[in-house]
Amino acid sequence: MLKLWRENNYAAIALLFIRIYLGWTWLTAGWHKLTGGFDATGFLKNAIAKPVADKATGELMYPTFTAFLDNFAMPNVKLINIMIPLGEFLVGLGLILGALTTAAAFFGLMMNFMFLFAGTVSTNPWLVLIGTIVFVAGANAGKFGVDYYLLPLLRKLTARIRRGGDKTNKTNKTIGGTGAPMHA
Repeated sequence: MLKLWRENNYAAIALLFIRIYLGWTWLTAGWHKLTGGFDATGFLKNAIAKPVADKATGELMYPTFTAFLDNFAMPNVKLINIMIPLGEFLVGLGLILGALTTAAAFFGLMMNFMFLFAGTVSTNPWLVLIGTIVFVAGANAGKFGVDYYLLPLLRKLTARIRRGGDKTNKTNKTIGGTGAPMHA
């Protein structure tokens, strides 16, 4: 089943529509926050004051996430107010264009899980399900998108960097490989 999602052309066509739907959902959410004056302060205060807890014992389900919100997110709420809308918008743009599709799906999943850990259900489980399909499909999800052209270029670039950047052999500068130096 995994091979189907990762290699099949028909799956790539289905993934095109799935990622456009998912991308549009992210893009519009980010756009509304970017243009509508988003402020996460109230959300963060509520997530800290009423964290997800076990109903029977009252024990926190995600104590490290609650500590993260209290000790990092709240003191840096101005940064969070920029990162969330911009992140949502860029995830949506990446998915719609099929550019760095797997990375866009990964970061979309990360945001969904952050929202779920904070206690917000909303559409997040649905987006996690769809995002997982796109993420698992890997490069096939962006086959009909910018990734078709971008991923081969990135592979060449990373291969060149791993080799040391230059294709020429600087140690053997001889005439025709005879061992005679190129300069007199």
